[in-house]
Amino acid sequence: MNIYINGTGCISPQDTAQGGPLLDNLQEYDQVRLAAIDPDYKQWIDVKQIRRMSHVVKMGVGAANLSLQAAGINAVDAIITGTAYGCLDDTGVFLAKMVKQQEEMLTPTAFIQSTHNTVAGQIALLMGCQGYNNTFVHRGFSFEQALLDATMILKEGSARQILAGGLDELTQYSYDILHRFGIYKKEPVKTMELLNSPVRGTIAGEGAAFFTLGTEKIPGAVATLTGLSTLYKPLWEGEVIGHIMKFLEDHQCTPADIDLLITGRNGDIDQDEIYEEVAGALFPDQAEACFKHLCGEYPTAMAFGMWMANSILSEQQVPEAAAFFGRAPEKINRILLYNHHQGTHHSLILISAC
Repeated sequence: MNIYINGTGCISPQDTAQGGPLLDNLQEYDQVRLAAIDPDYKQWIDVKQIRRMSHVVKMGVGAANLSLQAAGINAVDAIITGTAYGCLDDTGVFLAKMVKQQEEMLTPTAFIQSTHNTVAGQIALLMGCQGYNNTFVHRGFSFEQALLDATMILKEGSARQILAGGLDELTQYSYDILHRFGIYKKEPVKTMELLNSPVRGTIAGEGAAFFTLGTEKIPGAVATLTGLSTLYKPLWEGEVIGHIMKFLEDHQCTPADIDLLITGRNGDIDQDEIYEEVAGALFPDQAEACFKHLCGEYPTAMAFGMWMANSILSEQQVPEAAAFFGRAPEKINRILLYNHHQGTHHSLILISAC
């Protein structure tokens, strides 16, 4: 059974919400933090509601509506999201008030809106969807688990169209904490030079990407979600390479059948080493593209990568800003995405032209 990607929507540090050719209006940065470019949310959300929504909720609602508009539908049977951090801004507001007011006379609003499933719930309320609604909070696998759940439900026949997506936001609190762990670079770096950086650390990012998935192809759909797999804490590079080979075999293809490899290189010399090993061992002649220098590093960045892969299949060309190695063939049929988060959460997504 084919799982069609009938519509996509993305809000990110790139100007992805405005439509048009992929990365046609490339945004280049010279900093360690990338913030999402907000579209005009008033086209989807009432002005009074916008004032009460946190940044990540607005991103999620906006990306979800963009996906539905691309699919040409107004409602779905289920909504599934993946987020590692949830509503960090509201969480920070609640905790700050708890300390400042010494745990007395606290308003519950910020606490209620800080739960991880707030985004999926808000989308359902605005859409009037009373079907299945679930949010996965599995660190670097959050988006992948949302996709897996969506594909299982579709294959069971319990739903015809499902809205699935991944999102995470960046706040000053979260940046300061993660920066102390040495995850980010100490000095600003130009995004288009990030992947060749000789030092440790990467750049922080945020964003939301949603996909309207269905078992029936809607006019305009260009890709199918062919395969998905995750690997947690591999012991060495050979285990990852073996996992990828098994994944390709399970979907009746070989490394030579992959027209484009998209990796999650993030400019950290330690974390990028595994990508070098995989590309050299399995895809030495295939073209490679990357996406984290465009959106920054965050646990659900794979959602941005999948959105970019779908756009590449649609346009049948790899933007120069995303290309890393080689040149993709004129006809792109299969794209393999390989990403890992902090060296522990490794995931594979295979999408094919339909």
